Amino acid sequence: MPILFPAIDLKGGQCVRLKLGDMAQATVFNDDPAAQALSFQTQGFRYLHVVDLDGAFAGESRNGDAVDAILKATTNPVQLGGGIRTLAHVEAWLAKGIARVILGTVAVRDPDLVKAACKAFPGRVAVGIDARGGKVAVEGWAETSELSAIELARRFEDAGVAAIIYTDIDRDGVLAGINWDGTLELAGATSIPVIASGGLASIEDVKRLAAPDCAVLEGAISGRALYDGRLDPTEALKVLAAG
Repeated sequence: MPILFPAIDLKGGQCVRLKLGDMAQATVFNDDPAAQALSFQTQGFRYLHVVDLDGAFAGESRNGDAVDAILKATTNPVQLGGGIRTLAHVEAWLAKGIARVILGTVAVRDPDLVKAACKAFPGRVAVGIDARGGKVAVEGWAETSELSAIELARRFEDAGVAAIIYTDIDRDGVLAGINWDGTLELAGATSIPVIASGGLASIEDVKRLAAPDCAVLEGAISGRALYDGRLDPTEALKVLAAG
């Protein structure tokens, strides 16, 4: 069964959603991330996706207290991304109880570090590939590289990466629907499990995730649609369980 990952994006210690990755277009949905994490668990979700947005821009953790509070509030495994740029960062977060760290910018800048992290912590390192127009963006999406998402994924084919979180920035936070074609193309080009991210808008996206051709995906991430009520958690989880 594919996993539906509810997302907590942290900015200034609050749960926010950005529009198209723009920090100036942040909507605050909850000022208590720990309570939000517990709420998702109570609703029946079995995994949590957390991003330190400030950390992604700063290159180091900026919402550590909020992440610590989330870890105390939920027994669900948590995957964390944003500002994790060194092996020491990886080790520190895993020691605190994070189930899986997500390496994004550093996957482009220093692929050897990703490979070293995968070797040191098998099954606990994911790669975040954030693309704008098919090209990989880094530094909290502030810069776009010349590298394609598929090229980057293939660099880690035999490295032991646990998953790839693929975000289409052009759809993120605007409820435009997931880029299924691009996501499935990436999943078909690598043996690494792929998680769809960016734009999940409604139960139709969840039904699409439950379709047979999406069995290659590990799951999808939902943010704004859960926060503003467009997606009913009970219905969504029922669809996936039935699929």
